[in-house]
Amino acid sequence: MLSVDEARSRVLQRLRPVPAETVSLTEAWGRVAAAPLHARLDNPPSDISAMDGYAVRSADATSGSRLHLIGEAPAGHPFGGHVAAGTCIRLFTGSAIPDGSDCVLIQENADRLEMPDGSIDIMVREPVSVGRNIRPRGQDFTKGDLVVQPGRRLGARDIGVAAAGNHAWITVHRRPRIALLATGDELALPGEPIPAGGVTNSNTPMLAALVRAAGAIPVLLPLVRDDADAIARATDGLAGIDMLVTIGGASVGDYDLVQAALTQRGLEVDFWKIAMRPGKPLMHGRIGAGEAGIPVLGLPGNPVSALVCGLLFLMPALQVLSGGAADGWLGGLERERAVLATPLEANDHRADHLRGSLTRTPGGFLVTPFPRQDSGMLRRLAASEALILRAPHAAAADAGSEVEILRLDRLGI
Repeated sequence: MLSVDEARSRVLQRLRPVPAETVSLTEAWGRVAAAPLHARLDNPPSDISAMDGYAVRSADATSGSRLHLIGEAPAGHPFGGHVAAGTCIRLFTGSAIPDGSDCVLIQENADRLEMPDGSIDIMVREPVSVGRNIRPRGQDFTKGDLVVQPGRRLGARDIGVAAAGNHAWITVHRRPRIALLATGDELALPGEPIPAGGVTNSNTPMLAALVRAAGAIPVLLPLVRDDADAIARATDGLAGIDMLVTIGGASVGDYDLVQAALTQRGLEVDFWKIAMRPGKPLMHGRIGAGEAGIPVLGLPGNPVSALVCGLLFLMPALQVLSGGAADGWLGGLERERAVLATPLEANDHRADHLRGSLTRTPGGFLVTPFPRQDSGMLRRLAASEALILRAPHAAAADAGSEVEILRLDRLGI
């Protein structure tokens, strides 16, 4: 059986980003930039005041000096004149710096003196040096600077810098469309009466949420019974789909018919089982040849297995399809270290992914594996804050020893 790392590498190696489209900045959050974005202007576009105060000449701004107020310049309304010796202009945060001045005296260090003729003088209480309290033109970036890298998943900060660079539109990869096909005579839709021997189909809505969390679009195909011809027919309308994800039926039982059914539609199987727990019966292949072929990922039917395999294989695949790096899905699959709260037995030949809870301590995290790890226990999965990663043939581990974990509580799913 393949290792987890080798299986993931084979899932990702033939994937290519989906095509690009241009969207407004308000629609760009979570998308991956498909082209470099360069600033169309300097930011700030001119020297501006960083504080409320007065535009002055540093040569005049000595302690105890008096300056005559000759006007004001609110943000967006530059002063059209010149600051001559012995004069000043009232400014506010964001105001353009008038010609002739070279610093800003903050209002806390100035006294306003009303003169008998109604004019205003300003008394300087603390001296001001050249450039003080001024944000110079281009301090943030200058026209032509690269402000958004291609391949970057856009967050609120990226949207802000794109807008500051005077862009209203941005070229991003479109959202991948992922078809979800659940199979099994036992499945019923959530909310419907459950027949004898039946179970609720929790996998499809759960994985649809996972797909949405990665910025892709889930396309929910109808439930299909354990019938090879019916399963094959369900995949006949896949035009415009970037990946087919099947759920259940990928093992070797008498009613595991997905491989045989999709072979009728040209499926070439790359592999169908891996050395991991939960999730051994994972299938990967492709329907159709070349770049026009549709990648297929067959997830196990047990809900915990389906989600763990979704995290380890589907999420990186969606990252690549979206235009990002294979290991960069929201920074969410980074391994961390934690200390075991209870001992663990030696592992067998499969990589294990144990669900557990986290406790923060002054020295880091303490992780406690749940006593039962059954792959059908969804409530336990929902309560899990981490997956404890155990390599094949890992030796027994005592309480207090360090282990690798994946932080589920950081994934936002």
